[in-house]
Amino acid sequence: MSMHKYLKAFAINTNMKTDLVVAAYVFNKGKVLLIHHKKLNLWLPVGGHIDKDETPDEAIIREIKEETGLNAELIQKSNIPIAGNAKKSLALPFHANVHSVGDHDHCCLFYICKLLTGKIEIKKDELNNAEWFTKEDLQQERVPEDVRHTALRAFELHENR
Repeated sequence: MSMHKYLKAFAINTNMKTDLVVAAYVFNKGKVLLIHHKKLNLWLPVGGHIDKDETPDEAIIREIKEETGLNAELIQKSNIPIAGNAKKSLALPFHANVHSVGDHDHCCLFYICKLLTGKIEIKKDELNNAEWFTKEDLQQERVPEDVRHTALRAFELHENR
C-alpha cells in the first residue's frame, strides 16, 4: 500500500473528497509564521497538498519555499535506525486532523520547522499576507481557535526540544 493510501485511511469516511495535505508551524526568534490564505480568508500555518511520488517531508519543505520564499528545516526527526527494507526515516508530525475546506476535506499532518534562510516573499495568487506571531499575538481574534491551539502546542514542543 502506498504511503498516500495508507495515510488517507485515517481520514473520516464521508461522501466528500478527502485530500492528504501537510502544514508547518515555522519558528524564528521566538515567533511562528502564519499565512493569510486568499481563498479561505483565514490565518493558517503554511501548507499544501502532497504531490504524487513525494513524501510529506518533501512536500512541506517545498510548500514553505513556494508560498513564502523561505528555506526551512523539519525538526521532529525519527531516531529509529534505518534497517531492513526501510529507505529513510521521515519527520514525525506532532498533530494530525481532518478538517473541512468547503467543498472537500483535508487530512492534515502538522509539523514543526525552523527557519534556515530567506526573506518572506508571498505567493500573491494564493496568499494575502504572511506574518510572524508571538504567543501573545496568537490571542488576537483574527487567529482561528483551532490554529491558536495547535500553534500554542507547537510553541511548547519547540521550546522544550
